Amino acid sequence: MVLILFELIATAKPRGVHIMQTRRNALKVLGGIGVSCLAQADGAAEPVTAPKKLPKSEIELMMKSLSNWGRWGKDDQLGALNLITPRKRQQAAALVKQGTAVSLAADVVPDRRGNETAPFVQRMMSVPKPGVEIAAASDEYRVQYHGFALTHIDALCHMCYKGEMYNGFSQREVTADGVMKLGVGQLKNGIFTRGVLMDVPRLLGVRFLEGAHAIYPEDLDAWENKSGMKVESGDAVLIRTGCWMRRRVGGEWDVMKGSAGLHASCLPWLKERDVAVVGSDLALDVLPSGVDGFELPVHWVSIVAMGMPILDNCDLEKVSEQANELGRWTFLLTVAPWAVEGGTGSPVNPIATF
Repeated sequence: MVLILFELIATAKPRGVHIMQTRRNALKVLGGIGVSCLAQADGAAEPVTAPKKLPKSEIELMMKSLSNWGRWGKDDQLGALNLITPRKRQQAAALVKQGTAVSLAADVVPDRRGNETAPFVQRMMSVPKPGVEIAAASDEYRVQYHGFALTHIDALCHMCYKGEMYNGFSQREVTADGVMKLGVGQLKNGIFTRGVLMDVPRLLGVRFLEGAHAIYPEDLDAWENKSGMKVESGDAVLIRTGCWMRRRVGGEWDVMKGSAGLHASCLPWLKERDVAVVGSDLALDVLPSGVDGFELPVHWVSIVAMGMPILDNCDLEKVSEQANELGRWTFLLTVAPWAVEGGTGSPVNPIATF
């Protein structure tokens, strides 16, 4: 029985937007037993194959079929954050039981040499002088947060598609002087909602996902079954691939050529659950993506079509340990972006409170 089901999982072919139903049904039958069998005894992941191919036309279809444009009015600039209602915030606050807080931010290591290409540069402006009784210190920062180094949030103006941003706003709203619509200033009140950790390495019984390991909708279903929780409207979903552990074990790699993440076929799953915010411990998308013409299809559809902000480069190792110790994978998540007028995003320090 198990061998037959594994054969079904291995041979199922993607068809349309809602793909791999055979694989999903097989995993549901296997449950926790089948999932654990996907890992080798030594704790290493199974050999990784290239992400399943999807045509560019499939992503273009998702841009329309998964769109939230007009859902909250033609002038809306919050997008899926509208799903975080006052009631949702109250439910999230009620999750605080132990009072334990865990940061999801990567440590910022400043470059103090003035390197123009460094993501974060710190320069001391004043230091206390010897012999001065009352003194103070000050410094200035220069930060390039988009990319793979710093924990940050992507605002809805971060990406455009065929001349338009979320809700039909023109890309002409993005100028050399800043962004006129959908800027990170719209998030000034912060994010306060239920965070859900989807820990794929724990699902598979490995320390981290190797190479370009693609996460599919049935993996998300299997994690729900294993963890005993279900993603709900207004949640912030955080995908752990274990890349921070991978980096510690094997060193750096070319992120664009071999990184684990969500396959584009997960996009309908996120829309179906009405997720408000999505994030991961690296770039969210599996890289390479498996879609010709779209390096980051999950990014583009999430931001432009669904109006869903993205948290990139979260360090999910400590929160994974805490969640596993407590046996619960949901918590209060708070995120407070900088209120930058006309900004395309912001460095952030997301906090999980159990």
